Amino acid sequence: MEILAEAFAWLNDPLNWTGRNGVLALTWAHVVVSVQAVLLAAVVALPVGLWLGHRGRGATVGVVVANTTRALPTLALLTLLAASGLFGNPATVIACAVFAVPPLLSGAVTGLGEVDPGVRDAARGVGMSGTRRLWSVELPLAVPLLAAGVRTGAVQVLATVPLAALVGGRSLGTIVVTGFGTQRYGQVLAGGLLVAALCLVAEGLLALAQRAVTPAGLRSRDRAARPTRTRRGRRRDADHGPAAPLAATTPDLSNEPAPSR
Repeated sequence: MEILAEAFAWLNDPLNWTGRNGVLALTWAHVVVSVQAVLLAAVVALPVGLWLGHRGRGATVGVVVANTTRALPTLALLTLLAASGLFGNPATVIACAVFAVPPLLSGAVTGLGEVDPGVRDAARGVGMSGTRRLWSVELPLAVPLLAAGVRTGAVQVLATVPLAALVGGRSLGTIVVTGFGTQRYGQVLAGGLLVAALCLVAEGLLALAQRAVTPAGLRSRDRAARPTRTRRGRRRDADHGPAAPLAATTPDLSNEPAPSR
């Protein structure tokens, strides 16, 4: 409880929110590094994911290869980059981009893979080329899962960027590392709470953005499907009726005469 009280006292101090190493400046640096990492990952992952999903061949292998990068801890990659002479925020952007590639690639491949084959055949039947089918038919239908991959990768990056402070970068992790260095564990907790709050805010905003970019037709279809499932479940329960209690279905043998021997 003492550390928790120290954390709230640190957060309530206006001096900790201003200046070069204040919460506001570090939050801005944290967001900038995260956006750069996600954009770098998107430049690499989305074209490959769209190509694999459109071809329909090699998608599983591509996703498995991308997921192998998760076996390399981000801290280890930061250490390797620092050993090669790359410090600060540039090293953090590269390391977090590598960490963000798998969810973006998986979202693109899965989104295109879930497109109804009948829709593809219909587009092919009206004479659409492969490129036009991808951009006019497949990609709009894949937007929900594609946006979900970007959302997952972005939140993961936001939660990982605090490691930048270990290699000289600036982020909310600076508050945590400084707190450990000065043995002010209330400050450490305060930094962790700020990172968690930033991730929650980003998750909410990205969820709204995902809903906004989803085509209205897909939203209407999902909205219409939910009541249908509910009505079917209720109709099934009404047809079968409630289960009869065991006592009502078991004959009462207490008044039966005893069998003669």
